[in-house]
Amino acid sequence: MKRIIVDYKKLTPEVLKLLTEKYPDGYSDKDIIRFDNHHNETIEAVEITTEDADYLVKVSSKLHYTMINFDKDDFEVDELGNVVVDPDLEDAVESDLFNDDEE
Repeated sequence: MKRIIVDYKKLTPEVLKLLTEKYPDGYSDKDIIRFDNHHNETIEAVEITTEDADYLVKVSSKLHYTMINFDKDDFEVDELGNVVVDPDLEDAVESDLFNDDEE
């Protein structure tokens, strides 16, 4: 079975739906897998298994935001079939993160 490392920007609706079903209240530290990639960078991810592959979805605040705001019935996909997150709201999440780090 293939193991695919994927960022929140590359999530398909099917994988995002599985992710929100597996972690309806969000994921915790015990759900996170840590490993080093080929650049020797430590990656943190949560695992989602489909019939075709094991997806390792990189953990980030934007992933959490995407999961919370994913509407299984009404979402937009780009030309590659990935779920589109509203860029204005995404920027707001980023600026909130930076404000939290400064305190």
